[in-house]
Amino acid sequence: MKKMVISLGGSLIVPEEINKHFLHKFKKILEKNYRDYKFIIVCGGGTIARKYIDSLLDEKLSKYALSKAGIMATRMNAQLIMQLFGKEANDKLPLNMKEVANNINKNKIVVCGALRFTKNATSDTTAAKLAGYLKTPFINMTNVKGLYTSDPRKNKNAKFIPRISWKAFEKEALKLKMTPGQHFVLDQKAATYIKKHKTKTYIIDSSLKNLENLLKSKKFIGTIIEN
Repeated sequence: MKKMVISLGGSLIVPEEINKHFLHKFKKILEKNYRDYKFIIVCGGGTIARKYIDSLLDEKLSKYALSKAGIMATRMNAQLIMQLFGKEANDKLPLNMKEVANNINKNKIVVCGALRFTKNATSDTTAAKLAGYLKTPFINMTNVKGLYTSDPRKNKNAKFIPRISWKAFEKEALKLKMTPGQHFVLDQKAATYIKKHKTKTYIIDSSLKNLENLLKSKKFIGTIIEN
């Protein structure tokens, strides 16, 4: 049975309030694909993580302390998703890759947040590491439909990039300065990991029809990162 790592952006789980309609449809899409796949879902911190971090900025805390606040937000979101999938999912949040691997042997779904603190990384890095460790493809679900030449929310002339090499993508990611709670389609360390492990990576938005098409090897809208 195929395995697939999905990085589920926190902005999709909790944009401002819990996105119940999206999450229940997301669950149904994955359930329809249990015959072909087992899924590892890595949850981001999103809005909650950024609010936690923003509230602490005036305290002049270390990057480690700020990142820990973000990590706990990812785990809180993961707990929600784990309970959403019920008996098909793990009943305890894994805190390392070995625990994820052990859980996927006995569950249809394994849900986690950030596994441990890693300097200059987000939950994208966790997902990229797991995809390399488990030798699986990797889907990053975020709030834009893929990679653009610049931020499409700020620049209406930004051009969509449907396909890019691991090397070229890493180069683009490394142009940005890493900050706790940052928002980019994939963080810098994740970009380096997918290149190192030659992990085929898909960046798509929150369209669940799009996700379904991707899982069924049908035409979808998004960015493919590969050789």
